[in-house]
Amino acid sequence: MEETETRIIAVANEKGGVGKTSMVINLGAALSLQNKSVLIVDMDPQCNATCGCDIKTSSDMITTYDLIINPESASASDAVIKTKWDNLSIIPAHMDLVAAELELLYISDRENQLYNKLTDIADKYDFILLDTPPSLNILSINVFSFATEVIVPCQTQPYSFSALYGLFDTISTIKKEINPDLEITGIAATFFDKRKKINHKILDKLKNTAPFKNIIFKTTIRDNSAIPLSCEENMPVVFFDIKSSGAKDYMNLSKELIDK
Repeated sequence: MEETETRIIAVANEKGGVGKTSMVINLGAALSLQNKSVLIVDMDPQCNATCGCDIKTSSDMITTYDLIINPESASASDAVIKTKWDNLSIIPAHMDLVAAELELLYISDRENQLYNKLTDIADKYDFILLDTPPSLNILSINVFSFATEVIVPCQTQPYSFSALYGLFDTISTIKKEINPDLEITGIAATFFDKRKKINHKILDKLKNTAPFKNIIFKTTIRDNSAIPLSCEENMPVVFFDIKSSGAKDYMNLSKELIDK
C-alpha cells in the first residue's frame, strides 16, 4: 500500500432512515473497487453493516463491543474480518452494544475507548468507514472521537433537511470539546426520485442554503430498487448489480470522495 494518510470517516445522521448504514456498506465496497483498502467499523447495535457484509456474528467473535468494554482482552487486529470481497474488511458489531452505553458510564476516558483501540491499526487501510447509531449517545461520541471526517447522508425529505442543523451543532460541540481534527467532508443526498417535486425542492435547498451548499456532493444517490434487493442478499449493490443506478451512484460518489 502507498504511504498515504488513512482517511477515517464517520457516516452519521441523528435522523434515522436516511440511508446511513447503506452508505457505509456501499461506499466502502465502491472504494474497494477503486483499489482502496477499506475497513468498515460497525458501531450500531442493530448490526446492519455487519449483516450487509454477509458476516454472521458468533459468541467467539471479537466485536466492537469487546474492543470498547474489554480492551485488555481483545486486540483490534484480531477483531478484523476479511469479507468475501477483495480490499474490504470489517470489525463487526454485536447487539451487546446496547448495554455498552450503560457500561461505559463506569469507565474512565469513556469517550476515547474506540480511539485507543483502533489507532494502532489505522495506518493499514486507505479508508476506515464507521457506522454510527441513529442517535447521539456515547457510542456516537466514541466514533466522532476517532474519526477525522464526517459524511452526512440526507434523505431528500423535509424532516431530514431540518435535522441537519442539530447534527452540525453536535459536531461543532464535539470539535470544540473532544476532537479538534473533526471536519464535515460532505453531505450526500439520498433516496432521490426525479419524479417527486419534494425531492427536487429539498435538493435545491441543500445546494443553496449555507452552510450546506458549500459541502454537498455532486453525486446524488437515487432511489433504486437494486439497493434494498442487495441488502436482502447481504451484499453491497456494486457486487449485486454493477449496472444498476445504485451501483453507478456509489461508484461516482467514491470517485468524488477520493478527489476531495
